Amino acid sequence: MYSLAREVIGVIDTDGECAEWTFAADPGAVRTARGAVRGQLRDWHLDSLSDIAALLVSELVTNALRHATGPIGLRLVRPAGLVGVLLVEVSDPLPELPRERIARPEDETGRGLQLVASSSRRWGTRPGNTGKTVWFELAVPG
Repeated sequence: MYSLAREVIGVIDTDGECAEWTFAADPGAVRTARGAVRGQLRDWHLDSLSDIAALLVSELVTNALRHATGPIGLRLVRPAGLVGVLLVEVSDPLPELPRERIARPEDETGRGLQLVASSSRRWGTRPGNTGKTVWFELAVPG
């Protein structure tokens, strides 16, 4: 079993239809976030979404690590009013909203938001009181 205790700052809520974690802004957060996503989706019997959710969370947490210096929030939600939807949110303390850009073939970075946009049902950003949240939705197989 995978242990999250070493790198997670605090687990806020993992009951019901919402799971939420806060990670320290260090490189281990990406691996730990993937493990948290996979574990929660397994608990919710949504294993079929594990690979894509973990990949997209990896991209967003990596972006947060590159540009922000504070804690990174991760939240998985099965919205009560939206049947068949998994909402995933990654938050950081940097107020600047990310922009999707077109990476050139020789660029080593810049494809994360393109991947999120092309692999999710829909995605977006929203400012917060102390930073921003980047979110995406995945369709839950019926």
